[in-house]
Amino acid sequence: MTETLTVTSERVDDLPLLLAQMERMGLAAVLDAHFPTHGNWVGLSLGPTTVVWLAHLLSQGDHRLNQVQPWVAALRETLARSLGQAVRPLDVADDRLAAVLRALSDDARWAATEAALGQRLLRVYALGTERVRLDSTTASGDGPVTPDGLFQFGHSKDHRPDLPQVKVMRSTLDPLGLPLATDVLPGQRADDPLYVPAIARVRATLGRRGLLYVGDAKMAALETRAVVHAGGDHYLCPLPAGQLPADWRETYLAPVGAGTQPLTPITRTGPAGPPAVIAEGFEREAVLTAAVDGQPVTWTERRLVLRSVQQAERETAALHARLRRAQAALAALTVRRRGKRRPRTLAALQQAAAAVIAQHQVAGLLQVTEAAAGPPLRLGVFLDEVAVETAVQRLGWRVYATEAPADALPLAQAVPAYRQAYLIEHGFGRLKGRPLSLAPMYLQRDDHATGLIRLLTLALRLLTVVQYAIRQRLATTGEALAGLYAGQPTRATARPTTEGLLRAFRGLTLTIAAGPGVAFCQLTPLSTLQQRILALLDFPLDIYVRLAAPPSPQPP
Repeated sequence: MTETLTVTSERVDDLPLLLAQMERMGLAAVLDAHFPTHGNWVGLSLGPTTVVWLAHLLSQGDHRLNQVQPWVAALRETLARSLGQAVRPLDVADDRLAAVLRALSDDARWAATEAALGQRLLRVYALGTERVRLDSTTASGDGPVTPDGLFQFGHSKDHRPDLPQVKVMRSTLDPLGLPLATDVLPGQRADDPLYVPAIARVRATLGRRGLLYVGDAKMAALETRAVVHAGGDHYLCPLPAGQLPADWRETYLAPVGAGTQPLTPITRTGPAGPPAVIAEGFEREAVLTAAVDGQPVTWTERRLVLRSVQQAERETAALHARLRRAQAALAALTVRRRGKRRPRTLAALQQAAAAVIAQHQVAGLLQVTEAAAGPPLRLGVFLDEVAVETAVQRLGWRVYATEAPADALPLAQAVPAYRQAYLIEHGFGRLKGRPLSLAPMYLQRDDHATGLIRLLTLALRLLTVVQYAIRQRLATTGEALAGLYAGQPTRATARPTTEGLLRAFRGLTLTIAAGPGVAFCQLTPLSTLQQRILALLDFPLDIYVRLAAPPSPQPP
């Protein structure tokens, strides 16, 4: 009699690491606590179901619902051993995942979930809570546009005004960019009114005051600044022109040009070489009054008048380029060319010259005179060097507002604090790019779209805390990781990304042989780099080694 031996292989890759990380975050437990399943829910509860889906999403870079079930069918042994319970393909069928999205779209339950998860992560990773950054983005999709729907046409930050979109408002914890609160809103909503509710969500999560809230110019609405101050927190944001006196450049900058206003240099130390001056500036004060909950609030605001060196250089180069183009265009007005009509009267020439000056925004910098009244008409164009020098001195300046005490946020620290805006932008890049791939969305229902965005922010939390944890450990040990870059085995980095760490586990395979009287499993040996990554993250090798235990029976 011939006995049959069945041999199967499962691509383990980064799956055990992802599942172990989500267990450390307590993700399944938090979700089950706030999204209990009904009696007709069979199989994995909502928490483990979501964890398996997130593992697929992070490992495969694909959030489509119909891709998860076949993936689970090909990894049942790995999933069962990593989770400690069997996973059926039906547990992640399309309708089950759609039910997860509908559950996550519940605003009240989601707010409680974010608060509980945020508090747990702060505790587990001993994170400081001093600075919170707020910003919004948009995500385009194919959802139907209805009067009260989520998908709406609006100002697209994806540069796709032809597609309807949703708006995502995020609050993150510096310096790691950890999401604290996420609001999903109709795509045409203005940004300014979104900050106060977001701040309220963060306050509920962190349960403390005295924080510094950092945002862009859209956070500078007087009401928002008043709410932050009245609540015992602080703000830092650039002031748009509408929040400044109309003559602020003259009032604030005239003493600088006269040499009577001392400037504080702001330096940054690079990886090599002496500190470089990146900005300079000074302070002014303004007393403000606004109503909060119907009660007047008065406070003194520090206005940080700062000149960025790089921004001034860019604006100066742009000004000189405009001057050159304007001079060339003015000289061409009286040149005879085929197919081009020249102004025939002095009035027409003056009008054309004024149009050129306005087009290139050089009014007051170029002086135009008529070299001759007729014929031929000619222009005299003179560069007012004094006016140009004055204009250059006023380039690169921006006013920032804060009411944080000077000893808590000195002028020299305000610029670095604001310039860390890349932290939240990097999170948006992850959210809309690989591996989370929010844009474009293929979902049609508003509740499904809301649930998906919230699901992806859970994945973003994992990417953020893993990256933070390993960078902190490397900084402590003073070492760097080599082997993360394809084709560059000796290249090392002390600031690896989570995506790079996960790629390092590609190719790990679990081979399972089963037959009458035979039960055998073998896992690809872990490399030195893979073992070091697990050690840096404080994960035991057993999260992989246990996969090589004899195979267990699987339910149908």
